Amino acid sequence: MTKIARHAKASLELFHAMIYFAPEAEDRFTKLGLKPGRMSYYAGRSAAMGPVGAGVVAATFYNFNPVSVAKSIPAAWDIASPAEVLDARLDAVDAALHRLLGDEVLASDDVAEAAELARIASEGCSPEGKPLYAGHADLDWPETPHLKLWHALTLLREFRGDGHIAALQQAGISGIQSLVLHSGAGGGFTPEAARTLREWSEQEWAEATEQLRERGLVTADGETTDEGKQLREDVEVRTDEMAMPPWQHLGEDRTAALIDKGGKFSKALLAAGALPKGLFK
Repeated sequence: MTKIARHAKASLELFHAMIYFAPEAEDRFTKLGLKPGRMSYYAGRSAAMGPVGAGVVAATFYNFNPVSVAKSIPAAWDIASPAEVLDARLDAVDAALHRLLGDEVLASDDVAEAAELARIASEGCSPEGKPLYAGHADLDWPETPHLKLWHALTLLREFRGDGHIAALQQAGISGIQSLVLHSGAGGGFTPEAARTLREWSEQEWAEATEQLRERGLVTADGETTDEGKQLREDVEVRTDEMAMPPWQHLGEDRTAALIDKGGKFSKALLAAGALPKGLFK
């Protein structure tokens, strides 16, 4: 039953996550005065929690180097308020989706129906222990169907993500260690991309690799062992379990309908170049 949660993530997340790679986001954020790159990302994703400090952002983003976060937060809030950042982000989402999917798709019944299904699913989420989800859940709902869908999928993504952090902590895996395990298993970011994007030094990466090697979870060269892969799967299973409430609330048939529609949107987004080449294995 919990496999539904993972299937939903795979089918739906790109509709939300495309904004992290969309040039429209950096364009809107830099027009506010934010620095391009990490400052725009940190502020754009954390603004829903208000003008929080670097410690809160690093805690909720988990696998990003806290030193990197502190270079941008809270300085970003002296440049633009969280409300301004959120408005700019939603405008960027609108522009990016129009570019990637086109007016006809966004005006379709499928988008409107998916938006309503995703909204209903999000009603099954609760904020306890879910800071990034809770911040976004306090925001007003957009009225336009494709923005409503993006907001709903953002809620579902952050709900699962907050739970994933709890599962990693339960397993005794730090943020940087989770990156080493993930990239060493042959999926997601390449190790170099993961280290660079999260701004960890080569020494810090080597130390995390050695810590995992001592636990038998990776080899000396950072390749995830069978034991490490099993631990990662255990973490994912626990994450799936904690991510089930919205899908239980939506019900099996409506969840299947949303997954089907979301999968089609994700394929279209990939075909349109929503993800940059070279970052992923």
